[in-house]
Amino acid sequence: MDIFPSAFPSLALAHFVALLSPGPDFFLLVGYAIRYRLRGSAGLCVGIASGNALYILLVIIGASALRRFTVLFTAIALLGALYLLWIGCQLVRSRPQALTLDETQQRCPSIGKQCLLGLGSALLNPKNALFYLALMTALLGPDVTLLQQSASGVWMIMVVLLWDLVVVSLIGLPAVQNRLRRSVYWIERIAGVVLMGFGLWILCKFI
Repeated sequence: MDIFPSAFPSLALAHFVALLSPGPDFFLLVGYAIRYRLRGSAGLCVGIASGNALYILLVIIGASALRRFTVLFTAIALLGALYLLWIGCQLVRSRPQALTLDETQQRCPSIGKQCLLGLGSALLNPKNALFYLALMTALLGPDVTLLQQSASGVWMIMVVLLWDLVVVSLIGLPAVQNRLRRSVYWIERIAGVVLMGFGLWILCKFI
């Protein structure tokens, strides 16, 4: 028996293309990585990957459950919208601060806070639930085995984690930081406005 299903190349390609499309998680990472670099953003990556892992697990356990409990799904969507508005507001209201290249002088959020923020961003984004539901059911088909679903899920989780770590690592490079030093204040605010836009869009869709 093959570990990966026959449709795995299509799944892997669709998943990676989706990662290239900026969403709430991406702008959250940018907002933190621009100021705190890898040391202050790695926990976000772990939290986001964990949130994706939980949705994948839910899809594997019961793909139809997320479609049946429409009230629960709507509640998650509304909570996600409020959460995005809150994070966006925090970024928009952040105080101007000199960007230092010395990480020892930069006060970073705790690893626990980073993980919780990343986990909340991933779990409270209804697009993640719909995306994995579509990939793991429609794309893989009804004949996929539990082993193949699990292998595909582990692959996608690792890709999410590694991609996010690459993004924050690149933003944290000294050369990139030098270019961003004067614009960090506005980049944080743009990221915040985009996150608030996602939140408002979700509210308008479900209310």
